[in-house]
Amino acid sequence: MANTSSRTLRLLSLLQSHRYWPGTELAERLGVSARTLRRDIDRLRELGYPVEAQRGVEGGYQLAAGAALPPLVVDDEEAVALVVGLQAAAQGAVDGIAESSVRVLTKVVQVMPARLRRRVDALRAMTVPAGWGAPATPPTDSGVLTTIALACRDSERLRFSYTAAAGVRTERHVEPHRLVSVGHRWYLVAYDLTRHDWRNFRADRVLSPATTGARFRDRELPAADAAAFVRAGLENVPRPYEVEALADAPAAEVRERIGRWSTVDEVDAGHCRVRMTVDQLDWALMALGVMAADFHVVRPPELHERLRDWGTRFARAAAHP
Repeated sequence: MANTSSRTLRLLSLLQSHRYWPGTELAERLGVSARTLRRDIDRLRELGYPVEAQRGVEGGYQLAAGAALPPLVVDDEEAVALVVGLQAAAQGAVDGIAESSVRVLTKVVQVMPARLRRRVDALRAMTVPAGWGAPATPPTDSGVLTTIALACRDSERLRFSYTAAAGVRTERHVEPHRLVSVGHRWYLVAYDLTRHDWRNFRADRVLSPATTGARFRDRELPAADAAAFVRAGLENVPRPYEVEALADAPAAEVRERIGRWSTVDEVDAGHCRVRMTVDQLDWALMALGVMAADFHVVRPPELHERLRDWGTRFARAAAHP
């Protein structure tokens, strides 16, 4: 039975690696007869994999698209690439998929062999992003996210160090409830066992999270859901800057230069309106400078003062080549 199961996985891996396999070559790869191969194909179909067969002397097999995504078999290199890609997506590199990326990342990391985890950790530690256009918010370590996600899923108490906005570090012991993604930040909604109340924790400020092994029963959250609880907590937090500027350049050119970090709307053939939300005004000035076009700041008023300061310093630098 073990050999049969192992052979079935090997067959699935081969079918996923090539679009079409001649039956004789596939049987030879597996070291089985054509009859045994047909039985293995039937077994895959029973498991939900849509395998199509082409009959005749040149007949063979191929995987087809099904109504639902069946389990996939990946090799070591593919597993490492999958985790690294999910880690990047979890940082909000693509809008709308951060939460699902963390869910998938949690499932993959849980079953990943230690030797592959070491490769993923080494790759992450030795890789430096080359662009300066990343979001201004600090990145959240994917290991922190997966540890928290597993604790939420398993209803297991969690301990970690937490650095508040003022820089004060405290030790926390919580019952984790949910992870919530807001903008480019992750928040942990949890019941604080020391303060005996519900709290939001910014995940990028969480250090060395560790599960305790102690399980708990879910408490009633004082909000409609975790997302509503986070939004309510953020209402008293200073809002980020809403920046708007008019650029003397075609919208297509501006989108090509800074479209990833802003919304660009055409005003006419030679002008466009640029909007972005930033936590730091210096970041907005860098983005506007990359347009390589004249522009006029519409809002906020604070950006005018920052622009004059930058302009004075740049003028001094240009006067002394």
